[in-house]
Amino acid sequence: MEIALSIKNVSKNFGNFTAVSNVTFDVEDGKFFSILGPSGSGKTTLLRMIAGFYKPSNGVIEIRGMDMAGVEPNKRPVNLVFQNLALFPMMNVYENIAFGLKRRGERGKEVKKKVESMLERVGLPGFGNRKVNQLSGGQKQRVAIARCLVLEPTALLLDEPLGSLDFKLREHMKVELKKLQAKVGTTFVYITHDQSEAMVMSDHVAVMHSGYFEQLDTPQNLYNKPVSAFVAQFVGDNNKFIVRLRKDEHGRFFAVTDEGHEFKLDRPYDLESSNLFEMYVRPEAIIINPKESTGGINLLDVEVKSILFDGGNSRILVIPSGSGREIIVSLPQNRKYDNLQEKDKLKIGWYPSAAVCFKGAGGKVYDEI
Repeated sequence: MEIALSIKNVSKNFGNFTAVSNVTFDVEDGKFFSILGPSGSGKTTLLRMIAGFYKPSNGVIEIRGMDMAGVEPNKRPVNLVFQNLALFPMMNVYENIAFGLKRRGERGKEVKKKVESMLERVGLPGFGNRKVNQLSGGQKQRVAIARCLVLEPTALLLDEPLGSLDFKLREHMKVELKKLQAKVGTTFVYITHDQSEAMVMSDHVAVMHSGYFEQLDTPQNLYNKPVSAFVAQFVGDNNKFIVRLRKDEHGRFFAVTDEGHEFKLDRPYDLESSNLFEMYVRPEAIIINPKESTGGINLLDVEVKSILFDGGNSRILVIPSGSGREIIVSLPQNRKYDNLQEKDKLKIGWYPSAAVCFKGAGGKVYDEI
């Protein structure tokens, strides 16, 4: 597969502040690649370096194998879609999409053919004469993307393009963007702080934190196999326990909380420098009232503190006996627990394989033996 975009050891400093620190990654042609991170993590700075608005302090940016050093933004084979879309309100849809083509000197039937073809591809046939203020938020989004795609860029750079949309439309546009990218086949590099957007749409996601990539992986691996405490907390919901790990005479590992609860683990850890760890268990990995005969499962007596009803995403908040700790538990969709009430007593449990531990309280990467 051809590499559309290659970033090699790229850093960006603003005075003494390092916004991007030694980032390296490749994006294959035709893939949907997302950079996910909180505000201030450096993701927009990285995107602006790719677009040519910022010059890297160090490193190399290549697009289709060509070094972009010294290449002006308007000469790069990429286009940028901003959150505010920046459509021209005085122009209709056709004129907005044709604007870039005309600026580079194209005229006549060829422009008309390209614009109408692009309107078809983004699902807006016959919308050419519409005014911008006659469009819905999702339609404006597609026009902004069409205006960039008609120029046939190697990569389309999208900087939080769904941020200004309401929740319902944002959920709809996540699916639409993924379908659109698959249909047109252009490489998308997508910036977001919303982990749901990144997970739903992307082939690969880079989780960015404090200027560097914590993990670059498939959405499935980010969720199921986080390599740091930050990724475990940032991607999806997780229950966090501060624990001390111990190993018994048979080489089996256990996590012990301050309250004295002990949980079996399914993998070995390096205890040489410290036995203080963070343990994470996903809410959906927790079983309500597991069968006592289920071998190897970690059990905990809890009391229901509150019911968090959210349709198919409903959960309960429970507190273990003798503890003030709150644990979130996903409710199964079989309606078996629809009658749960506050103060109900339950047993919860999870398999040792559902827990993952990271060294130190706030440490970065866990050390497996």
